[in-house]
Amino acid sequence: MESALANAVSIGDQKQKIEQYRLIISSIISSPSNVVYQAKRFIDHLLSDDVALFISRQLFLILAQELRPLPHDAQKDIAHYALTQVQPRVVSFEDQVLAFREKLADLYESEKQWSKAAQMLSGIDLDSGIRIDDAKKLSKCVKIATLYLEDDDAVNAEAFINKASFLVGNSQQESVSLQYKMCYARILDLKRKFLEAALRYYDIFQIEKHHIDDQEVNADALEVTLSAAVTCTILAAAGPQRSRVLATLYKDERCTKLKIYPILQKVYLERILRKPEIDAFANELRPHQKALLPDNFTVLDRAMIEHNLLSASKLYTNISFEELGALLGIAPQKAEKIASRMIYEDRMRGSIDQVEAVIHFDDDTEELQQWDQQIVGLCQALNDILDSMARRGISIPV
Repeated sequence: MESALANAVSIGDQKQKIEQYRLIISSIISSPSNVVYQAKRFIDHLLSDDVALFISRQLFLILAQELRPLPHDAQKDIAHYALTQVQPRVVSFEDQVLAFREKLADLYESEKQWSKAAQMLSGIDLDSGIRIDDAKKLSKCVKIATLYLEDDDAVNAEAFINKASFLVGNSQQESVSLQYKMCYARILDLKRKFLEAALRYYDIFQIEKHHIDDQEVNADALEVTLSAAVTCTILAAAGPQRSRVLATLYKDERCTKLKIYPILQKVYLERILRKPEIDAFANELRPHQKALLPDNFTVLDRAMIEHNLLSASKLYTNISFEELGALLGIAPQKAEKIASRMIYEDRMRGSIDQVEAVIHFDDDTEELQQWDQQIVGLCQALNDILDSMARRGISIPV
């Protein structure tokens, strides 16, 4: 090794010098017994004063490419060592750092070490506008967010999706924009903003193109987003907004093909869900959708209790705390607390009589009739105006 490096240093012609170094790299890679030790010595040599900067830059890129045949552990050891050694002069080796970090990210991703892969890519200086344009920066931010989401790390994923949000509006890469939307929906899902996530998932499902950026759109993947939209809607806080989204999904004929359609139907029709049905639905959920909340209910438990309570408000004029608790399968005090919160947040109409320990539910029929009458009155007033204009000879564009 020493003699080979000394011989390369002594060569005056730059092309021959680089070619000689190429041969040294090939000999290092072809000797698996001490490849890591030899590669580290070679890296130290490239960073010494014996090698010109423009030559060492080229050779670092060549070394990063030539590591591919080596075992993963050897590749990671050499790449990490290279990153550590060039750190004091990182400004002079930005392209080389990028190459080694991308290699390490690919290795970690192939081993399903998602967060480590994301950390490698997040160490790239994405604000270097000279070497990394907006398109590549957007692609990297979305990739990093995607990797973090594989480990359900919504906090770090959101940081990079927020960076991408400033770039996605000007992007011409439809596939990257689609990945951005998917990441955003998954982040909302992980943060338990289920109704917002459902709308995002459903928006993605509405894509009509069969090919995006020469890539075929996977119909099965789109069906997964529809299923995710339904799941998030069912888990969302019961109330008018959730009801509107439920109506949209229920009326979409494509939902009838989903495995979870039966529970969507029951939730939309405001039927009370029983434990076997809830348990079957729970089998389709991800861990964060069954997480334990501070009040000792899981996310699923709270969603199902609120749904059943709202359904009960359509069936009963009033009900005692004790009977309501038995219906919901929880203690009467907890049933009262949940009902009071839903009434306070205008997600359910009613009042609570704590003296009698009874909940009175308000009937929306009268209010809806008044609303219908107001619409009829508005339409009649508009017709009167149009008739008046026609009598005066004012043309009315149709």
